[in-house]
Amino acid sequence: MKTYLITGGAGFIGSHLADELLKNGNKVVVIDNFNDFYNPKIKENNIKHNLDNPNYKLERIDIRNQEEVNRVFAENKIDNIMHLAAMAGVRPSIENPILYQEVNCLGSQIILEAMKKYNVKNIVFASSSSVYGNTKTVPFKETDIVDFAISPYAATKKANEVMTHVYHKLYGFNVIMLRFFTVYGERQRPDLAINKFTRLIMEDKPIPVFGDGTTSRDYTYVKDIIDGVMKSLKYVEEHDDVYEILNLGESEPITLNQMIETIEEVVGKKAIIDRKPMQPGDVDRTYADITKAKNLIGYNPKTSFKEGIRNFVYWYKENKELYEE
Repeated sequence: MKTYLITGGAGFIGSHLADELLKNGNKVVVIDNFNDFYNPKIKENNIKHNLDNPNYKLERIDIRNQEEVNRVFAENKIDNIMHLAAMAGVRPSIENPILYQEVNCLGSQIILEAMKKYNVKNIVFASSSSVYGNTKTVPFKETDIVDFAISPYAATKKANEVMTHVYHKLYGFNVIMLRFFTVYGERQRPDLAINKFTRLIMEDKPIPVFGDGTTSRDYTYVKDIIDGVMKSLKYVEEHDDVYEILNLGESEPITLNQMIETIEEVVGKKAIIDRKPMQPGDVDRTYADITKAKNLIGYNPKTSFKEGIRNFVYWYKENKELYEE
């Protein structure tokens, strides 16, 4: 039985990962600060079914608190880490860049320092497709130059990639940086478009549409992401001298208009469109080249966009009281 630390483990992706690791007979230690970026009751709901599991341990702490982070490492023999904790979102990072720098960079380095102190060598780290900015060449490849971020959030994720490489070289950490491409599905954050649009369409309220609807995203279903994370954790555990950056996407971009039409079809209602100008920091499109992930870890996303939306809407209807404003 191995022990996995998941930072941000009560959130959307983290809670799904905890479920999968527990199902496979592992111990899971979760760090999460349950901040008010969105309703903390959503995170409480994500994890409630695991609280009585003897192999599940919850630590309600902030990754910026070095003393508390060190205590968690001291009290648990951690084998592998999935570092998901971060302030998320492009637009909020423009409004509060200092907070994003503190949490995403300082907080992450505190995790890396604890790994060094307590001799933990393996980490899979959440980066983001936002590091590609408005790269013109598609699909986006891990070898592309990503020095031209257009939001503080993206800049912090690029900084994390650079800093973990330092710890790989100096201290022999085995690292996989995962550039997630617009993850959606059950438990998705309420500020993200698919969740927000589903809620507003069902309530017969206008949905804010930025631009003409031709921007596109490489939407990736959460269960496919979890499969990629699990395979990445296995890879860092079984190999030495690892530093890799991998795209985890679907490699099938969907336009904003297509996304809205799919939700309309599944929900059975037409959207009321509130057209708005493009927002600063938003990229025109994301599109993952997943060849490297397929070859290195056997990543193979299988969920069509319509199937994923159908799964999400079914789940949302069962849990909508958590999201109603």
